[in-house]
Amino acid sequence: MIEDMQIRNLSVETQKTYVLLVSGFARHFNKSPENLGPEQIRAYQLYLTNERKLRPSSINSVMAALRFLYKVTLKKTWAVEEVIPTPKRPQRLPIILSPEEVVRFLAAVSITKHRVILTTCYAAGLRISEAVALKAPAIDSQRMVVRVEQGKGQKDRYVMLSPKLLATLRDWWRLERPRHWLFPGNTPDRHITASAVTKACKETVSISKMSKPITPHSLRHAFSVHLLEQGTDIRTIQLLLGHRSLATTARYLRIATTKVCSTTSPLDLLPRPVPIHTPPTTP
Repeated sequence: MIEDMQIRNLSVETQKTYVLLVSGFARHFNKSPENLGPEQIRAYQLYLTNERKLRPSSINSVMAALRFLYKVTLKKTWAVEEVIPTPKRPQRLPIILSPEEVVRFLAAVSITKHRVILTTCYAAGLRISEAVALKAPAIDSQRMVVRVEQGKGQKDRYVMLSPKLLATLRDWWRLERPRHWLFPGNTPDRHITASAVTKACKETVSISKMSKPITPHSLRHAFSVHLLEQGTDIRTIQLLLGHRSLATTARYLRIATTKVCSTTSPLDLLPRPVPIHTPPTTP
């Protein structure tokens, strides 16, 4: 299975995840997956749903790993998509920070490195995994762009380099003098981990006592919605975010207040206000 994933150039993280999920399936029945079939797959999905209480997104990951195993590696002839269905994922909208809340949150981050990384996530709309893996040459001050190398889906892309972000990164450079990684970790040959920044983010929310839940990805959501509210077209935002499908980006249309909430309600178009108390009808 690992060789099949290597041939198809799946990312190292995907390979590790798929192997871990398939091994969990095998351990549950204490048998090789080659000796298991549709009945066991169905039973395992019910186990994950009813007993483990996993979210649909987590179950989908398990099912994707099993589909790869049985369809690609074991080459089963049964209809894999029918035998291994995926649960319907609920459509939830992310909670969006206002510009004032972004300023307040970033100001509350105590460690400079973490603050610069989270500022970069907001200024360029980067995923946290992309921000921590930036290298100094990726910051192109001549063209005012940031080169994101091998983002999600192993795709390169360019995003805008804000003048304010450039000034922040230059201050960081003078302070830290990083060599290879722009944000080095505890050892110089590795960058800081995404989990370390996520943990710092959680601690900041607790200290600042902000009412909204905030993760590094919240800043990417805020980047998208704030651009949309400023009038940036959806196709440009799609390219900046690195979304494969325009439909993924279009969900932000449901959140942008200037596009949705500024629409006049038909109640306001009525010729006179609606009374709270209805006058009694004359006999």
